[in-house]
Amino acid sequence: MRIDRFMAIGPFGMAIAIILTSAGVLATVYTSQYWGGLAPCPLCLYQRWPWWIAFGLGLFAVWAVPRRALWCFAIGVCGAALMAGAAVAVYHVGVEQHWWRGPTSCAAASTPVSLEELKAQIMAMPVVFCDQIPWSLFGISMAGYNAIASFLVGTASLAAVWRLRRREV
Repeated sequence: MRIDRFMAIGPFGMAIAIILTSAGVLATVYTSQYWGGLAPCPLCLYQRWPWWIAFGLGLFAVWAVPRRALWCFAIGVCGAALMAGAAVAVYHVGVEQHWWRGPTSCAAASTPVSLEELKAQIMAMPVVFCDQIPWSLFGISMAGYNAIASFLVGTASLAAVWRLRRREV
């Protein structure tokens, strides 16, 4: 499928596609967390923010369709946010694959001095590490799928803005 055909959906369709895709991704991650029992690590939580931003900007873009400059701004920022989300997801995949270290928020806390401190530490925080893969399909983790989805939707968003701006010239 050529990108031209995908972009033929128009500004309103692009905004609706972003809203639906964002809602689908967020529904998937929250369902896997609350219904499937997959507790998110800190990097997983960071990867949700670009989708929330895209969802909100998609709603704004639906309203802004008659105002091309506002629509281009909303969809452009949406594309940039999703590309940043793709970068975070790729970083997370690298942490999962042990290509590099994750942030300290993804590692075990400091070594306790006493048994009481150890017990308090264990009881106070859920043990979810960023370098462990709790779920995968075809060898791709949720972070990997998020990287792919974020990149594709981000690229489509930026291409839609570019195409619309090109038509204006």
